Amino acid sequence: MRKRIAGRRFKRTINQRKALFRSLIASMILNDQIKTTEAKAKAIKADVEKLITIAKKKGANAEHEIHKKVPNKEVVQKVMNTLGPLFANRPGGYTRIIRLENRLKDNASIVILQFVEKAEVGEVVNEKKSGKRKENRKNSKKEVKSKEVKKNIPGKKEKELNVIKSVKNIATKTTRIAKRGDK
Repeated sequence: MRKRIAGRRFKRTINQRKALFRSLIASMILNDQIKTTEAKAKAIKADVEKLITIAKKKGANAEHEIHKKVPNKEVVQKVMNTLGPLFANRPGGYTRIIRLENRLKDNASIVILQFVEKAEVGEVVNEKKSGKRKENRKNSKKEVKSKEVKKNIPGKKEKELNVIKSVKNIATKTTRIAKRGDK
């Protein structure tokens, strides 16, 4: 029996679970939002908020504590330089969970975990230094398309845009299934 045991195990060993949480936290901080299952989002939400609270203290000791929890220099720099000052006046509640549809494969509830406030537009937060030019071109094309969609529909809100995107995703999935011949 599991009595008074906190935390989620996700059918992983301790080291696998720590690595999973570290990678989710790092991608959440670097990308400002992640799309994952509800259980994983709830498991790392408190850790992300604790890192931001530590960053608000400002100092060498705060950097060291953040580096111990997530050993990634880019993450530490972003938390200390961008997110700490951004949430300086907020007493807590730095993240929110937005529920999406269930995943078709295993019916898992999918959510978006994101920051309540966004970093300023003028700041360069994360630049990927990769030698693959094709991936960078693809990413820039996707960003341009998403910006054009928002510009072309001036009266729509973000929720309505997400509904339009989800309908497109469902339509593409059904065409894929129809092509395969699955029933």
